[in-house]
Amino acid sequence: MTKSEATCWTLVQNAAAGDEDARGTFARVYLPVVRAYLTARWRNGHYRGDLDDAIQDTFLDCFRDAGALTRADRCHPGRFRTFLYAVVRNIALRYEQKRTRDWGRCAPADQVIDDLPAATDQPSRAFDRAWACALLKRATQRQERVAREEGARALRRVEILRLRFSDNLPIRAIARQLNEDPAHVHREYAKARAEFKRALRAEVACHQGGSAREVESECARLLELFQ
Repeated sequence: MTKSEATCWTLVQNAAAGDEDARGTFARVYLPVVRAYLTARWRNGHYRGDLDDAIQDTFLDCFRDAGALTRADRCHPGRFRTFLYAVVRNIALRYEQKRTRDWGRCAPADQVIDDLPAATDQPSRAFDRAWACALLKRATQRQERVAREEGARALRRVEILRLRFSDNLPIRAIARQLNEDPAHVHREYAKARAEFKRALRAEVACHQGGSAREVESECARLLELFQ
């Protein structure tokens, strides 16, 4: 077991055991993923009124005694992503089944049909994109933590990467802004990309595991979602 895997699964285990700090971290990281899936799934119809309650129920289901987190299997293919997707999908189905029963008692059949969620893969794509965003954000934070330990030059590389991708500035513009030689900035940018890729591999290994080839393939998949 690698250190990154231990960190990820320690968070899950501590959250399942009731540790408030672990639960807070878990909720901060995965709330955008859960919200994105449910928002896409319920983009039409009356289910949108259930969104906040369903999000809350997803985390309650994770944190309750003998809840979902106690059943998370680190050896399951796809690891934690597959697990979280199953949890939030089951919560969504629970709400949909309840509303369908309620509507069946009091609404015309055509209204019930009109209000059912669309049978598309858009919610799955929304989940994947939000999941990718969460891991990319954690990779950025990991890179920044390492840079703070390494010093000013490493932090400058993080800044170069931010200016290139977040601000969409070309290398020459970044060089002018930082009062640096463009060739030097280009070399530092290449180093920064390599450092970010290492951080992303660590996050993917943490959340998914698998062989080095599988981790590399998942990193490529995540980055493709934002191209």
